[in-house]
Amino acid sequence: MTGEAWLQIGLLMLVVLLLAKPVGAFLARVYEFQPLFGLDKLFGPLERGIYRLCGIRMDDEQNWKQYAAACLVFNFLGFLAVYAIQRLQGSLPLNPAGMKALPPSLAFNTAASFITNTNWQNYAGESTMSYGTQMAALTVQNFLSAATGMAVLVALLRGLARKTTSGIGNFWVDVTRSVLYVLLPICVIFSLILVSQGVPQTLERYVHVKLVQPFEPAAATGAAARPGAVTSQTIAIGPVASQEAIKELGTNGGGFFNANSAHPFENPTGLSNFLEETAILLIPLAFCYTFGRMVGDTRQGWAIMAAMVILLLAFMIPCVITEQAGNPLLAKYANQRQTTLQPGGNMEGKEARFGPINSAIFVSTATGTSTGAVNSMLDSFTPLGGLFPLWLIQLSEVAPGGIGSGLYGMLMFVLVTVFIAGLMIGRTPEYLGKKIEAFEMKMASIAILVPPSLALLGAAVACVIAPGVAGIANPGAHGFTEILYAMTSQANNNGSAFAGLNGDTPFYNIVGGLIMLIARYWTIIPPLAIAGSLARKKIVPAGSGTLSTHTPLFVFVLLGIIVVVVALTFFPALALGPLAEQLQTFAGHF
Repeated sequence: MTGEAWLQIGLLMLVVLLLAKPVGAFLARVYEFQPLFGLDKLFGPLERGIYRLCGIRMDDEQNWKQYAAACLVFNFLGFLAVYAIQRLQGSLPLNPAGMKALPPSLAFNTAASFITNTNWQNYAGESTMSYGTQMAALTVQNFLSAATGMAVLVALLRGLARKTTSGIGNFWVDVTRSVLYVLLPICVIFSLILVSQGVPQTLERYVHVKLVQPFEPAAATGAAARPGAVTSQTIAIGPVASQEAIKELGTNGGGFFNANSAHPFENPTGLSNFLEETAILLIPLAFCYTFGRMVGDTRQGWAIMAAMVILLLAFMIPCVITEQAGNPLLAKYANQRQTTLQPGGNMEGKEARFGPINSAIFVSTATGTSTGAVNSMLDSFTPLGGLFPLWLIQLSEVAPGGIGSGLYGMLMFVLVTVFIAGLMIGRTPEYLGKKIEAFEMKMASIAILVPPSLALLGAAVACVIAPGVAGIANPGAHGFTEILYAMTSQANNNGSAFAGLNGDTPFYNIVGGLIMLIARYWTIIPPLAIAGSLARKKIVPAGSGTLSTHTPLFVFVLLGIIVVVVALTFFPALALGPLAEQLQTFAGHF
């Protein structure tokens, strides 16, 4: 790996880690109702007005069942709103290009995608979605689905920190404060920065321009345009910067344009690319420090942050290496040296302004979280280059995972690790002074096992029935990887696409939508149930046999548990997809 690659990765991690503590401390103040440096005075009247309008009392605590019910109702209403707007967009305002209503199956998939923070896109936004739909349906849900994950995490943290109580907070209050005091202010600032880099933010109609040189059959010879030649082009613009900001900060991933962050209007410069990577990682890692502050031991947060960063780098670095190495088949069949034929590495499917290094870093960042944004074509990565982002998703999105969801997903692995370690030393497992018993283990097991089960089941079904096989664009191992990636991405609420798979069919829309819904809420309800159970328990004083959960040894054991669970679950499928394709490459076959 080149020095430039090491510098890019090192600079990204340095900036994010320097920002994690102050941002994490601010998040703790938000959820502990402490002064917010003037923001509470600015947004306080609006916050209180929302509560009065909705009949919510800030001091009205909910138990875990009430909290979960409020979460489900809120998300169901969001689903109905997004579905209805898509089906009616042809009759709604802010439709400058005259977009028509979306088909029912595609509207269902998109609604499921955006309320679950998956943001899987089986559509081309600039040619399918009106401004009204992009803003009122998709951008709004980018805020609300991110806030849902944040609220669930905070409820779990309260369950760990409190004792002998049934209350874990109020869902409506937590969502409101997440949007008003965290997501909205940061997104306003980030949107202005993106506009300064060239990202559009407008409600003007699409722009029609005359081409400098008409397309064929105009003379490449310089003759005037002939009848039938393309002489003009429609350039899609719109309120892009605002959606791009929350797309990255909320670890959403749903782009305004079909090309997502590879589009020059979403990600125009090297600086915007770096800032978007920073935005993706910032809040998920900052929440680790928030966790430490809320449970009264910041060492716990630093230990989990260390595990997340180690996992991310363990897959990001080899992804960069494989893409910088290029495709050995090109050199072999061209009878040239690799460095001569591909001096910069594998450029297929990548933007020239980013190249293999920044493409691999961005993709690893997006798949390590639940963002799903891409600035290159994963379908054109080398087999191993595509394997590492896929594996990051299969880690259950904990490296560092989505905004809120990554940390509560990691805490499920922490509970499993504590339980296994406790059994090994013959002591009742404890975490932060709370005994981890059968109920907590059942809930943690459900949260960990549901997404991979759905991913593998969906991929198996798609490989054996005609509607599933019909969507494959490439035969053999590569085609299987396309299906496995799509199902894994949706089951883990990531949303990035390997591409090459025709996902906009009734089969993939309906099956994918169901997978996203089941995976999201069967990984939300168990943490809330655990929060309620732990909140009722007393805190047991630490003894000589208590397992220290902030040490390098614990981090090592935690990483081992995560890797073993993922390896045992997905390795057979990976052997049929990217690993088989890599072996074919070594053998000299396409």
